[in-house]
Amino acid sequence: MSAALYNDHFGFRERPFSLSPDPDFLFWSQAHTRAFAVLEYGLVTCAPLTVVTGEVGTGKTTLIQALLAGVEDEVTVGLISNAQGGRGDLLRWVLNALDVEVPAGADYVALFQRFQLFVLDEYAAGRHVALIVDEAQNLGAETLEELRMLTNINSGKDELLQIILVGQPELRDLVRRPELRQFAQRVTAVYHLEPMDLATTRDYIAHRLRHAGGSGKEITAEATRAIFGESGGIPRMVNKLCDLALVYAASAGHDKVGIAAIRELVRDGLILKPMSEALFLTDPLDSFGKAAE
Repeated sequence: MSAALYNDHFGFRERPFSLSPDPDFLFWSQAHTRAFAVLEYGLVTCAPLTVVTGEVGTGKTTLIQALLAGVEDEVTVGLISNAQGGRGDLLRWVLNALDVEVPAGADYVALFQRFQLFVLDEYAAGRHVALIVDEAQNLGAETLEELRMLTNINSGKDELLQIILVGQPELRDLVRRPELRQFAQRVTAVYHLEPMDLATTRDYIAHRLRHAGGSGKEITAEATRAIFGESGGIPRMVNKLCDLALVYAASAGHDKVGIAAIRELVRDGLILKPMSEALFLTDPLDSFGKAAE
């Protein structure tokens, strides 16, 4: 039985646990609410640099999509995903994200002048430019410093350019390096998105089941505890487990997912174990993260 076919069995309008980021299914846990508030704060206050980090699969990209859905007309946004490369390559990524055409073979100076002119033109039109860089942990220290230099376009009391960096925990470690102290000083707000705890995982699963047209009780409490244990509270892993468990339960003719379905999934080797639980026990509001409060 395919994942799509279990919808009829359980009475869902759509798959409740698709792995694709979908803002319509966004569950506003306390952690996600805080992370989104930091993103909004950076956007509304025109903060030069904002940083949000989190483990793979914690919902960072979904938060970005939710943020973009609410962007006002006075903000011109460019979204960059998986940017890599050396000096000059970053500017090409930036200009491409902003739909700014550049002459073929343009050197770094020409690229920077084109970018600066665009930002100033937007400011003259009553708009400011925001760059959102997803998977920013792929940027090296030199590229992050180049990003900081771009914010030097800002002058006087008006911020013409702001940069929002979203990435995995490696990004937080990167920003803390001594050679990036000037970059860290420009960061106005920062937040680290932690995996869900058991109670939040329970509410998350029920929310998605109800949003898809179910009762929210199609997965038992015992099964939910097992899902939390196997997933480490990572939303993407929770989705994968729940999706496959619904397939197993429907194929067996069961009206609910019980602990047996989760045990069968694990026994069949369909789920890879998350990294060590030690990874999930860090304080999200450490000395670097307290700026988010």
